[in-house]
Amino acid sequence: MATVPAVREPIVAREDERRDIVSFERSLDLYRPGRPLLVGADGQTMILPEPLYRVLVEAARQMGEGNGVAILPYSHELTTQQAADLLNVSRPHLVSLLEAGVISFHKAGTHRRVYLKDLLEYKHRRDGERRSALQSMVDEAQEAGIYDE
Repeated sequence: MATVPAVREPIVAREDERRDIVSFERSLDLYRPGRPLLVGADGQTMILPEPLYRVLVEAARQMGEGNGVAILPYSHELTTQQAADLLNVSRPHLVSLLEAGVISFHKAGTHRRVYLKDLLEYKHRRDGERRSALQSMVDEAQEAGIYDE
């Protein structure tokens, strides 16, 4: 599999388009009772699958805030710098995680490559461990009477 840039040309809304996008996002957030539907130009209606609905909601939220949006396949390969950027860590720290076997990787010639799916699995584990540790600290502080309830 060939490596392509992790961030393709992002889709960015112009300032004058953002108001419509924010309105669209609000209408998506209001839609809760049932399954979302798409209506084509010919009037044909189709059910919008839940994962695609979530992509639309998040894309609208980000674009409404003025951020660009890019979509990558789950099997996308990242360079170590791209992976480090995604985790918001230094490249040397990422390489140490790779070499320690904490994150799976493979080599393309002499270069390390990380699949997006493996990186996201690590990020999910790391974030869960952080939340758990933080909750433990809060629980201990409450037991010690540091926080009033």
